[in-house]
Amino acid sequence: MTAALGGFLFGFDTAVISGVEQSLQTLWKLNVWEHGLTVSIALIGTVIGSMMGGIPAETLGRKRTLFWIAILYLLASLGTALAPNWPIFLLFRFLGGLGVGASSVAAPMYITEISPARSRGKLVGLFQFNVVLGILVAYLSNFLLSGMGDESWRWMLGIQTLPSVIFLIAVLNIPESPRWLLLKRGNVAEALDVLTMIDPTTANETLAAIQHSNAQSTGSTRLFSGQYKTPIMLAVLFAVFNQVSGINAIIYYAPRIFEMTGLGKSSSLLSSAGIGLINLIFTLLSMNLIDRYGRRTLMKIGSIGLIVTLGLVARAFYVEDFSGITVPLLLFAYIAFFGFSQGAVIWVFISEIFPNEVRASGQALGSFTHWFMAAIITFTFPYLSERVGGGNTFLFFTTMMVLQLLFVWRIMPETKGTSIEKVERTVFAH
Repeated sequence: MTAALGGFLFGFDTAVISGVEQSLQTLWKLNVWEHGLTVSIALIGTVIGSMMGGIPAETLGRKRTLFWIAILYLLASLGTALAPNWPIFLLFRFLGGLGVGASSVAAPMYITEISPARSRGKLVGLFQFNVVLGILVAYLSNFLLSGMGDESWRWMLGIQTLPSVIFLIAVLNIPESPRWLLLKRGNVAEALDVLTMIDPTTANETLAAIQHSNAQSTGSTRLFSGQYKTPIMLAVLFAVFNQVSGINAIIYYAPRIFEMTGLGKSSSLLSSAGIGLINLIFTLLSMNLIDRYGRRTLMKIGSIGLIVTLGLVARAFYVEDFSGITVPLLLFAYIAFFGFSQGAVIWVFISEIFPNEVRASGQALGSFTHWFMAAIITFTFPYLSERVGGGNTFLFFTTMMVLQLLFVWRIMPETKGTSIEKVERTVFAH
């Protein structure tokens, strides 16, 4: 729960901008390019944070890295809320992005390394559940604080200080990852203590399995040495498909999309909160099924659902049929399928498929790819929707989900119920 709090702040920081982006555009008289940069600057920080996040996770340890991530979140929430001008605002949004990027590397990896095989999917899924909870709370707080006058955007951003302080205090009391203690520090006694805390009945067996895996490994600690091309390919493709589904465009610009379909501003903010609630419910459902039915089953169901819902949204834009609540309902269904599949599975799958010796750098690669694509999609979405139209934009997302279904069906291995020391055999044999 403590490590997953990093996910809550990740989700809140990601979504909170959707409620303030139009106010900031008016306040600082931003042109289209400046406005796109204001929304995506955090993602630029996230790309860098995810690319570099594996370095402190390996050298300082998972726990200390999570502590510094909490510091970044705290600085970002205070700095953006108190920003006197646009450049200062950009600086602190960038720092928050660094925290999000590093969090997406360190937190799922930490949870993976302390989780028993039988419940690893659910426990790593707790990180994504907290991401979604953070998004929902951001949408709700934006709606509740939107009536506080011209400076309401400061309250929307500043409220993040509270969970940042809670995370900072809580992370001081968690143990270090037993696998990091053993493989990076050679500290057998402390690693055994942590494993005993996790599950005393399997502690010695797990310790022996980690030591055996390490002794058997002749692998390079360099990720791009050539022998890890299979998990690299799986992680990169999975992360790319996660973003070309259009998820971040919809989360960041939900109020704007709803306004494009004729809803008023207040209704748009409330509809955005509905997106957050549905995402939460279906992520929770997925968490309870991922270890029972496996990662591939959830991804197959989700991919088909995403193809259908995105295709129907594209059609609505083509025929300009925005009567009633057609598009909001389709987007709610889209979010349900995404939360059930991609949303819950990505951090579990990427954190499982790399061997111990390159897990930090592999997780960083998958996370970097995810956020690099997110930055591109978020930065270009306003331009694309304006120039090529909503129909063509959503048709592109639909096509990408057809390719994702083929990837899941033909390439993706199943990793449920297997210790992470054994998962690599499944991956390399696939």
